[in-house]
Amino acid sequence: MDQRHVRTVFWEDHQVKLIDQRVLPHRFEIAAFDTVEGVARAIREMYVRGAPAIGATAAFGMALAARISPATTPEALLADLRRAKEVLDAARPTAVNLSWATARLLELAQALADADPDTLRQALLDEAQALADEDVEINRRMGFHGARVIPSKANLLHHCNTGRLATVDFGTALGVVYACQELGKEIHVWVDETRPRLQGARLTAWELMQAEVPMHLIADNAAGHLMRTGQVDVVIFGADRVAANGDVANKIGTYKLAVVARENGIPVYCVAPTSTVDLSLPDGDHIPIEERDATEVTHVQGTAVAPEGAPAYNPAFDVTPHRYITGIVTEEGICYPPFTESLRDAVERGRQRVAENRRRRLARLLGTEKGQT
Repeated sequence: MDQRHVRTVFWEDHQVKLIDQRVLPHRFEIAAFDTVEGVARAIREMYVRGAPAIGATAAFGMALAARISPATTPEALLADLRRAKEVLDAARPTAVNLSWATARLLELAQALADADPDTLRQALLDEAQALADEDVEINRRMGFHGARVIPSKANLLHHCNTGRLATVDFGTALGVVYACQELGKEIHVWVDETRPRLQGARLTAWELMQAEVPMHLIADNAAGHLMRTGQVDVVIFGADRVAANGDVANKIGTYKLAVVARENGIPVYCVAPTSTVDLSLPDGDHIPIEERDATEVTHVQGTAVAPEGAPAYNPAFDVTPHRYITGIVTEEGICYPPFTESLRDAVERGRQRVAENRRRRLARLLGTEKGQT
């Protein structure tokens, strides 16, 4: 199996299949799930992680719910889908792409409430596949938008994992790296290890080495030294949720990178699709922050590194205030301050694009030139 050409999440044999990111880089395995509860567990236990990949997984989870539902009427099928959405949405609270994807599938089901259940089941699977395909297209658009602001031969500092493993394929912030590579910009990447789950060390380093991108793995605490000594040109990272004012929730440790970058006059770019922007939240203080099990801090890959019984606090994300962010790269272009305006405009353009694509799919499905959403 060519690992570089396997999507992070895909539908095969009536199952949701995922690259099991828990065992990388030592083993490459595909996990399969045939129940909604199993898909929710895969999200919660981080078989899959990264906001776009979680969204696509949840979409396929909704399609799976429709397939395994015994419902014989549209009403009963809709009830099963609503229950599935509740189960999936509860898996991880911070990544807004999760609830965005399940809402998109449920809205489609409601729009087709007059269709027979089998037509509805096929429409939901088609929509989940379209969402996954759109993610790849969106990531490439973001990547080349972002590449415009990266100088040739730049040293980039990257946090967590935002590559093809965090998305369906290509990546968000690492998508910018891959776009720079395609453009021949000869960049180099400093890879934060990203404690406590080591997504940088385990996943980003693995991805970049496969893609033959020049990189060095660093301890998280080395980032400030590199910035102060002039060895970093740009800081880039992804997002799990972006508030209306441009505050960004991302993997824990992002905030301190942005603050130190500002101190050293280094531009900071967040790279995230418009589906990650939550205009319903005025600022980052309203973003729910997931707290994970303390053993992720006290243990590394199952080995204890702290005294037995040591209490530990383990927030999975932090919030970077918008004043520390130079720009937010989306598939609709780069948003600059004031973010309340630029993000709103980008989200609207993204919604219009999705709506038009859905209208065309529904038109084909229903055999009419006027499919409605």
